[in-house]
Amino acid sequence: MATFELYRRSTIGMCLTETLDEMVQNGTLSPELAIQVLVQFDKSMAEALETQVKSKVSIKGHLHTYRFCDNVWTFMLQDAVIKIDDCQENVGRVKIVACDSKLLTQ
Repeated sequence: MATFELYRRSTIGMCLTETLDEMVQNGTLSPELAIQVLVQFDKSMAEALETQVKSKVSIKGHLHTYRFCDNVWTFMLQDAVIKIDDCQENVGRVKIVACDSKLLTQ
């Protein structure tokens, strides 16, 4: 099963990457094993979001920029409002990256 590497740029993904880099530099971990950990992280994040997240999100804002490249949509919103269940949050800017999940099964 192929995976996207989108979640590596999340806070937890960046922390994992930094920790793995340190472990490789210190000789605690081989580079090959670090790559395997990152690939498993990608798979686990995709599976967890698909099976465990039940909340619905609504995002409204002014579309500032959009782009479609290599089957990946990127949207930049300004003055956005994010609604999750009964909670609403006003945020300045939001970046949304969306990929076709059908590409994972090819």
